[in-house]
Amino acid sequence: MKQDYSKQRDIVDKICQDVVLPRMVKVRQVFDKSHLEPEEIPDIVFQHLSQDKFAGQIHENDRIAIAVGSRGITNMALIAKSVVEFVKSKKAIPFIFPSMGSHGGATAEGQRALLAGYGVTEEYCGCPILSSMETVQIGELESGMPVFMDKNAHDADGIILTGRIKAHTAFRAPHESGLMKMSVIGMGKQQGAETVHESGFENMGELMPKVAKVVLGYANVICGLGIIENAYDQTYKLEALTKEEIWTKEPELLVEAKSKMGRILFDEIDELVVDEIGKDISGDGMDPNVTGRFACYKSASGGIEVKRIVVLDLTEKTHGNFNGLGVADITTKRCFDKMDADETYPNGVTSTVLDVVKVPIVTRRDETAIKLGLKTCNGTDKSNPYIVRIRNTKDLEEIYISEAMLEEAAKNPDIQILGEPEEWAFDEQGNLF
Repeated sequence: MKQDYSKQRDIVDKICQDVVLPRMVKVRQVFDKSHLEPEEIPDIVFQHLSQDKFAGQIHENDRIAIAVGSRGITNMALIAKSVVEFVKSKKAIPFIFPSMGSHGGATAEGQRALLAGYGVTEEYCGCPILSSMETVQIGELESGMPVFMDKNAHDADGIILTGRIKAHTAFRAPHESGLMKMSVIGMGKQQGAETVHESGFENMGELMPKVAKVVLGYANVICGLGIIENAYDQTYKLEALTKEEIWTKEPELLVEAKSKMGRILFDEIDELVVDEIGKDISGDGMDPNVTGRFACYKSASGGIEVKRIVVLDLTEKTHGNFNGLGVADITTKRCFDKMDADETYPNGVTSTVLDVVKVPIVTRRDETAIKLGLKTCNGTDKSNPYIVRIRNTKDLEEIYISEAMLEEAAKNPDIQILGEPEEWAFDEQGNLF
């Protein structure tokens, strides 16, 4: 999107010119660093899939569909390639298909481009990528609601799901983001995702297992390879589950995944400044489990309490998708100019959550955005505010906190103070980068 600022007066800049921002201090938050090294991953994938309960289902010349989603998962290309190589070792014929609902602008080309952005290409993985929005209806619920499935996966001899297990951004249930959700919404493509989302996220925890019962009962899902990441965005664990074990073991893995999540180690702050958001960071652009700002607040909660959220930019890999920006209070012209409505709106319409694709107040420069956030914080000691600045909601090891937060930080053994208080490093245009 583009906005003409040539006729806009500096009214907001002038309103905020007397706001004094506090000095900021870089700190390190300490989380569990246990993880798998990339060079370990191929062998671990082979070890899991070589179990007879999985390997015994793959036969020579079988066409095996490997589902890969739209999230920015560390080592995803390597994991997908390792699955491909295992399938080839069984003399079967693998192909990858995007399992991501309506993401990528709800087009086959857009979904292929998302995979390529994560390094999942035919050249790297060594197999075809079959991207299509075409679905097949494979059944229906007792209510009459139809259940859909990606046609390429439907026509394959077997399916291997690969997906990250984590807390969902909009609902709470034994199964949230993970293999079950991928089978229902990811493989359902835009048509299936829209059908499931129609009931609203407050009903998702009850509805998703009902749809999964149809999908997993019909489809030849050989296994789901669940991925858990730690707070540093590293691969913490890989676990292969039969489709029966998705029902029983995925909830246990979800609990484990939640315990490894990164977070901001303060309970309440006045303002959160987020350098960048994007679909490669979170389905909601910025993870509400971190920010505490949920679009679906009736069905999910958590994270910190914050009065104002300022978003400065979009990631390159989000391709203009600004899903999640709507829950922020303020953004910048830089961010606004990168926004692509065609890339974003299908996601909001399909999920039926329109708040996340709204546009907050737009300022010309970062400095004004951050000052405006502080100025409009009610009930705040403006001379000693609690302000946190993060790069994004995945990168939470080193963050900046305002000077007033130092005393609390010093008492927390999981926070290391790395420097002295410094002024904000705005350039001549009033921007941080």
